[in-house]
Amino acid sequence: MSVAHCKSNLSSELLHDLRTPLNQIIGYSEMLVEQAPEHEGLAADLQKICSAGQKMLEIIDENFTVGGEETITAPLSRGEIAPSTAMRPQVSIEPGVVLVVDDDANNRDVLCRRLTRQGHAVRTVGNGADALRLMTETAFDVVLLDIMMPDMDGHEVLRHIKADAGMQQIAVIMISAVNEVQSVVRCIEAGAEDYLTKPFDPTLLRARVDSCLQKKRTRDREAALFAQLQQNFKRLQEVEKLRDDMRNMIVHDLRTPLSAVIAGVEMLGTCGTLDATQRELMNIAMSGGRTLLGMINDLLDVEKMESGKTRLDLDGLSAASLVASAVEQVTSLANEPRTVIVADIAPDLPRFAGDEKKLNRTLVNLIANAIKFTGAGTVTITASATDDHVRFSVRDTGSGIAPEALERIFEKFGQLDSRKVGTGLGLAFCKLAVEAHGGHISVKSTPGVGSTFAFTIPLRASAQ
Repeated sequence: MSVAHCKSNLSSELLHDLRTPLNQIIGYSEMLVEQAPEHEGLAADLQKICSAGQKMLEIIDENFTVGGEETITAPLSRGEIAPSTAMRPQVSIEPGVVLVVDDDANNRDVLCRRLTRQGHAVRTVGNGADALRLMTETAFDVVLLDIMMPDMDGHEVLRHIKADAGMQQIAVIMISAVNEVQSVVRCIEAGAEDYLTKPFDPTLLRARVDSCLQKKRTRDREAALFAQLQQNFKRLQEVEKLRDDMRNMIVHDLRTPLSAVIAGVEMLGTCGTLDATQRELMNIAMSGGRTLLGMINDLLDVEKMESGKTRLDLDGLSAASLVASAVEQVTSLANEPRTVIVADIAPDLPRFAGDEKKLNRTLVNLIANAIKFTGAGTVTITASATDDHVRFSVRDTGSGIAPEALERIFEKFGQLDSRKVGTGLGLAFCKLAVEAHGGHISVKSTPGVGSTFAFTIPLRASAQ
């Protein structure tokens, strides 16, 4: 093996000590070159000093490794194999508040000058403990953190930053005079945003700091938007609760006077003989009052079930009797002469535990809806059983339901057709009543063909 390919191993500390003064020579020379362009001779001499320093660094990198570990020729950032940031077009970034943590005063001075010239507000400290204390007092956007420091090194400081909920969102760029692959990987895996080696290329330093600022501000905006959404959601919940409480109070208070109106109208029939017109008007008033009372009861019942304040009055029920009772109640709704109601009940169905009033009302709602949307056609009610549940279905040959309406069909106040009269509470009640029994309700529909509503009730339900 040729001499040119033989590398000697040095400790990280020794290599760090060799590179640190060279980094400072190069850094100060570069800044002096930038600040003295009018003195051509001086600038040329400073450039020679800078070039000589760079050459010495190249010699060190070419001939020595760190404890047998390979070094990288360019700094790596999170998610990158080699830095491409310096090649990107410059984007105008609002300056930020930057903390420089380095135990070497000259290194801190070089970085502070560089960052200040780029418009950033810069604070510097010489050790990890002071850095952590200052970070609890000041809101920093970016921290440039040296790795090799006495007492508490950069890795330990980074762990403290990422473990603290108040500091973990601060972007951290690790800096070191030693360019080790293992160190880079360790920093990135621990949560560092980026990694830079000394001496710093001014363009690369600006690009990396600006990139970190942009990422942090994006995260800050997302966090602020999320907090605002949470606050708005909380306010919305409070408004909805206030609205529901007010509505329930009003609806509840309406029930008593409405019951008195209905009772008063009924009494009119006992006060004397009514002619045909008077009796027709009285019946219209009675029908309207009972419909309104039913709406009020639906709303109160739905609200009660949604809040979990209702309990089931369980009893042993017969599916055939339940269907027969529901059909009897809705037969009068089939005004269309060609509307046919068919009950298809499987023989020898087992009795099951359920709340008779709620399940009867569920079937009445489903059958009444089927009649209303079918007109001339057939409404078929079926009941069957398996080992663990009984299944009811109501199938019609009506106009069907649009696919986009199926997702909201069981929502409160979700009407299928705005031309139909109703509150949109019937199907919401059905869903809540079935689920209170531990069952499941579903719908299948084909526009122009018809719809089928089905629900299952466990044979052994539990009161809720």
